[in-house]
Amino acid sequence: MGGLTPVARRPLDRALGLFTVVRDGESATALLLAGNVFLLLTAYYVIKPVREALILAVDGAEVKSYAAAGQAVLLLGLVPLYGALADRLPRRRLLNAVTGFFVACLVVFYLLAQAGVAVGIPFFLWVGIFNLMIVAQFWSFANDLYTKDQGERLFPIVAFGASVGAVTGSAVAGELIPLLGVPQLLLVAAALLAVATLLGNLADARERARHEAGLPPRFTTAEIPAATGEYLVEGTDAGEKITVSLTGTGGRPGTFRLVFGSRYLLGIAFLMLMVNWVNTTGEYLLGRTVAGAAEAAVAAGAADGLSVAEYIGRFYSRFFFGVNLAGLVFQLVVVSRLLRAFGVRVAVLVLPAIAILGYAVLAFLPVLAVVRWVKTAENATDYSLQNTVRNVLFLPTSREQKYKAKQAIDGFFVRAGDVLSALSIYVGTTVLAFGPTEFALVNLGLGVVWLALAVYTGRGYARLTGGTR
Repeated sequence: MGGLTPVARRPLDRALGLFTVVRDGESATALLLAGNVFLLLTAYYVIKPVREALILAVDGAEVKSYAAAGQAVLLLGLVPLYGALADRLPRRRLLNAVTGFFVACLVVFYLLAQAGVAVGIPFFLWVGIFNLMIVAQFWSFANDLYTKDQGERLFPIVAFGASVGAVTGSAVAGELIPLLGVPQLLLVAAALLAVATLLGNLADARERARHEAGLPPRFTTAEIPAATGEYLVEGTDAGEKITVSLTGTGGRPGTFRLVFGSRYLLGIAFLMLMVNWVNTTGEYLLGRTVAGAAEAAVAAGAADGLSVAEYIGRFYSRFFFGVNLAGLVFQLVVVSRLLRAFGVRVAVLVLPAIAILGYAVLAFLPVLAVVRWVKTAENATDYSLQNTVRNVLFLPTSREQKYKAKQAIDGFFVRAGDVLSALSIYVGTTVLAFGPTEFALVNLGLGVVWLALAVYTGRGYARLTGGTR
């Protein structure tokens, strides 16, 4: 895996080496993982514009913010359930079972929509849970396959697949709706998830063949539960993976106990909470501004014959495409180089710094064009650099923490940020009569707290990895 001369390296390894450091034989798994998350994000963005149009056109931006709080309540029960599955199922069976459940849900939603059942708010709740749990599970799997060194080098390639998937899904959704209709997109997403599962299985089989061929089956990841308490570390000069600290199956801590029992994990949890609190409040600002612009355009006859819902759907389709295209370019050109040059401690500070600057500008110019560009910069960085860094932060953790604590953090704590945002919006709109300027100032203050948490978490990563970056 390491120490080979450039002559001995495979062409694919050399090609990917243009973007990051790739050692001999690492490309195939990296591309399988990139393809896996590409399909997951494509599926998500195929259905996301439909979700936005349904919730904003019928219920408004405020109800959208409040509905996100319901996701947090649901995750209080779903995250421990996922942890119980991770305690019992090997990683491949865990991935297949959870993804299969979400595929079945898409089919059910399709049948309900075809029958004329109103599924707007239930579908909104489901999409939020699906996006968090399925993506968190993927990154738990990727963390399980890679060591710290491999993850820091190869996660930018894997995350590039997510960026391409987001762009592809945003573009495809706009083209497919007129051709197939809204309900049929759910079946398209289900098919994409099925293919993604196949790629994940291939990556799992390849890495087990490379690293576990000489082990008895009962000691391999094919049979041991995903959350075994096993650690993956660099055990040789060549960077080969070895396993230590393999625990038994009884008396394992639950998902939330793992988080609250570790200062490092708790730091990540509150960091993710702040990220989503600021982001969701910003999404409310955008949604409120877009809904107002749509109503004004339709009333003035300047909406190109579109209804309010269609106007909103077209705006968000274009907005998502622009955000994801910017994120893709940033992921391809900047992320791996920034991580290599400055390390995780600096990379984790970039997004809060952008948010602080953006909302400072927005406080003085709260118009649609400015809101759009502030959210484009924030979201594009979130989907590229921040997405890579948030998953790199789990590389020095145990398998148990990767599969269980990560679901709690990427699920409940992220949605807890939505709850706090919903509370802020409720108080701001109903009690304090806040407008866009005041909400921008709230986000500016939250951004300062977020920056401090990023400093703390970056130091924790450096401490665990024995480095300065």
